Amino acid sequence: MSKVIPTEERIQKARALIEKARNIPRPDDRGWEDFSYSAKVKDVLRQANDLIKFIPMTSGPSAELKAEAAQLMKDITAAEKEILQRPL
Repeated sequence: MSKVIPTEERIQKARALIEKARNIPRPDDRGWEDFSYSAKVKDVLRQANDLIKFIPMTSGPSAELKAEAAQLMKDITAAEKEILQRPL
């Protein structure tokens, strides 16, 4: 059975995962078209989202933590668009 991770720690880990996704080295030749690069980025961001997706729906955390988790979910979506944007 897995151990319970406190809400604050979940938020911190999600932020660290967003930074990890930003630090994944972009391939020089194809960038966003490289499927393994895109898959790595999306997997790391999915892990971040999975950590916090139920926080706004639970009754335990404070309203501030719920709002922070909701904002972090928006940040994850924005980070994915930013990291995987197509060059013009």
